[in-house]
Amino acid sequence: MYELKTKENDASVIEFIEKVDNPKKKEDAYKLLDIFTETSGYPAKMWGPSIIGFGSYHYKYATGHEGDAPLVGFSPRKAKISLYFATGDTKREELLEKFGKHTSGKACVYINKIADIDVEVLKQLITQSIKFLQETYPSE
Repeated sequence: MYELKTKENDASVIEFIEKVDNPKKKEDAYKLLDIFTETSGYPAKMWGPSIIGFGSYHYKYATGHEGDAPLVGFSPRKAKISLYFATGDTKREELLEKFGKHTSGKACVYINKIADIDVEVLKQLITQSIKFLQETYPSE
């Protein structure tokens, strides 16, 4: 059976942020912590060794694969800051058009620094992502 590596754990979010080498990235991580906490209404929790997640949902795919994941989250990585929003939400793409300087993969949106983005659009992305996931995967 496939074992999900990224699980919620009791590691300290603050200790994790304190280990970020780049002072500017560390400062941005604390700003993101405030924005995500305030906007999502969920406390920050570590997911795996490097993702700061907010809230959680249980998903189950048609293949039978299932697990838990944070509703939204971020990770101050060495190269860029990864932001985690719901995938498959068409409104996400609309919001990203107004977001500012970023690149995106299937699940992540990557930014260099908060100064490159519109924080109000970030808040909308957080809110929309949570709404989309709670509608797509309602808790039983």
